Amino acid sequence: MASDRTILVFGDSLSAAYGIRSEQGWVALLTQRLQSQGYGYQVVNASVSGETSTGGLQRLPRALEIHHPTVVILELGANDALRGLPLTLTRDNLTKMVQLSQAAGARVLLVGIRIPPNYGARYADEFASIYPSLAKQYQLPLVPFLLDKVALNPGLMQEDGLHPTARGEPQVLDTVWRELEPLLKKN
Repeated sequence: MASDRTILVFGDSLSAAYGIRSEQGWVALLTQRLQSQGYGYQVVNASVSGETSTGGLQRLPRALEIHHPTVVILELGANDALRGLPLTLTRDNLTKMVQLSQAAGARVLLVGIRIPPNYGARYADEFASIYPSLAKQYQLPLVPFLLDKVALNPGLMQEDGLHPTARGEPQVLDTVWRELEPLLKKN
């Protein structure tokens, strides 16, 4: 039987609290916010550092089967782009994950990411356009850029320039919350 109170966070190191303690990451902070504001949701963080969209697509059916989420927060693709993988592959994998999630009865919050122009501005721009395009096609709520409030603030980013510090994670949560809250129902 499906739970009407499960949020599945399905992402990569940006959602897996890479480089900081797990309780400092935005997903743990989300759990705290849900509890403090009277939302009775369980949050399952199935994020894996280094995950590509191909790996995510392989893991998603089992995660949907086990957790029966009502909301899937889909945050994948950054590692595809950092490896210079074909954009059609990333788009196809994300499309299939959206379809699988919806077929399982979950609403999907799509979380976009932007990358440095290591492979050229055209690749970076085309990569970034995948997310709004999919959101429009499937009428999904969209977080256009997960790191919107932190990426250009060195004090909120780890030395690698890719991952937020513990100080940056509350802003990351605020970015997600703006699109997530309308999908939730209170107890």
